[in-house]
Formats: sequence, structure tokens, C-alpha cells
Amino acid sequence: MVDRDDFERFAADARPRLQRALLGVVGVDAVEDAVAEALAYGFEHWARVREMENPVGYLYRVGRSRARSRRRPVRLFLEPNVVIPEVDDGVVESLLRLPESQRTAVWLVHGCAWSHREVADVLDVSTSTVATHLARGTQRLREELRRINVVA
Repeated sequence: MVDRDDFERFAADARPRLQRALLGVVGVDAVEDAVAEALAYGFEHWARVREMENPVGYLYRVGRSRARSRRRPVRLFLEPNVVIPEVDDGVVESLLRLPESQRTAVWLVHGCAWSHREVADVLDVSTSTVATHLARGTQRLREELRRINVVA
């Protein structure tokens, strides 16, 4: 028997984190479906999920894998010419050009303020692998942004 109130408290806290984290991987077109599927899975398996050390990270993987089965181009915004305050032109496009592993590490660490440990748990890799993806992704972003004259 699922403790509905317990799950609903968890889901209210987890939903914004899942939305923000999954946005960088599945894009705006698929993020709500991915979050809904992750939370539905979490509800269905709540007895096991609630005991996990990182249930949000686990559900992130569920949402990501379910969204992958319906692969489509990743768009971070509905409108093509969105202006983000305090973000220079070209950052979003450059981020989308990164390999998925690097984009995911950069997005989760810098965009979502997740720790290397949380990202490692979600991606099922070591923290040193996360650090490598992050360093390579950050370096590629710097090079790309210098190339298009966004950063000095």
C-alpha cells in the first residue's frame, strides 16, 4: 500500500528538481512527459524508491530513459529567440552542441547546482568521470564562446 501523502510531499519537492535537470537533457518539448513518467514510476514503486539514498537521481534516470525512446531534437526553450537575463548570446546553442554526457554534467552541476556525487549517482558513473565530463564540457564551451566572441 502506497502512503499517498508521503509520496505527494516527496513529489512536490522533487518535481522542480526533476524538471530543471531533465530540461537540459530531453528539452522543453519532452520535459513534462519525462517528469510525469518518472513520478508515475516513483509512485508505482514508492516502497522501494523512498528507501533509496538518492530517489530524485534515480527518477531522473527513469525520466531520461523513457524520453530517449521518443528521441527528438533537444530545445531548451519554446520560443526560438528567447533572451535569458545574465546569459550571453550563444551560450544555449553552444551548450546544445556538446556531447550529451558533457552537456548533462555541465547542466546538472552549473545549471541545477547538483554536487558531483549527485550527478555521479544519477549517471551511474564515478565522481572522477563526472569531473572529466564537466572539465571537457566547460573547456569546449569556453572555446566555442571565444570563437563566436561571446567571452574574452
